[in-house]
Amino acid sequence: MKIYNRFSGKFMREIEKNQEGKYNLAGANLKGANLVGANLAGANLTGANLVRANLTGANLVRAKLAGANLTGVDLEGAILAGAKLAWANLTGAKLARANLAEANLAWANLAGANLIGANLTGANLARANLAEANLAWANLTGAKLAWVNLTGANLVRAKLAGANLTGVLLK
Repeated sequence: MKIYNRFSGKFMREIEKNQEGKYNLAGANLKGANLVGANLAGANLTGANLVRANLTGANLVRAKLAGANLTGVDLEGAILAGAKLAWANLTGAKLARANLAEANLAWANLAGANLIGANLTGANLARANLAEANLAWANLTGAKLAWVNLTGANLVRAKLAGANLTGVLLK
């Protein structure tokens, strides 16, 4: 797969799948990359720099993004079901209509993120920072929200049935 910078249009790098048929981009610098609709299911992007990358509609099912820098990333309509995003920085990320069912977002920073209509069914958001995040119409059914910071978050029409809200901060 060839990766181009979304702002300059210049070629960044080419990546190949490993023996298991998955991409290994752990620690890669993909700042501003154009990955619209990319199939990165099961990819290892642990600790990768994806600041302001465009991953609109990408398939990141069961991808490993723990500790990745996803500040300002565009993941609208992306599929991140079962993805590992613990400790990831998603400050200001665009995640409207994204599927994050069963994703692990423990300790992730989602301050100011747009999660309108996102599917977070059964997701683990324990200790995550969702201050000022927009969760309008989001489905958080059965989500683990223990000790989450929801200060200033928009929860209009959000579904919270069966969610664990122990210690949630709602200032």
